Amino acid sequence: MAAPMRQTVLSLYKSLLKESAKITDYNFRLYALRRTKDAFKENKNVSDPTRIKALIQKAQENLEVVKRQAIVSQLYGSTKVVIESKT
Repeated sequence: MAAPMRQTVLSLYKSLLKESAKITDYNFRLYALRRTKDAFKENKNVSDPTRIKALIQKAQENLEVVKRQAIVSQLYGSTKVVIESKT
């Protein structure tokens, strides 16, 4: 993978994790984090440039969805579940 493309992928990964962590609902937050990590692990050995570009495009679309979900969850909030710490 070329250096600029690698930087783009790493930047997308970090952005997805960061935005997923902003979701207030415990279940949605964990799902978004788990799905992000699983998707990137699943596709880490892809070497076809056209496939990589398609995956980057899909990740950018997913990032926009996660950003919107984070905003909505912050607006409408949720109560903490038992498994979350009270701090």
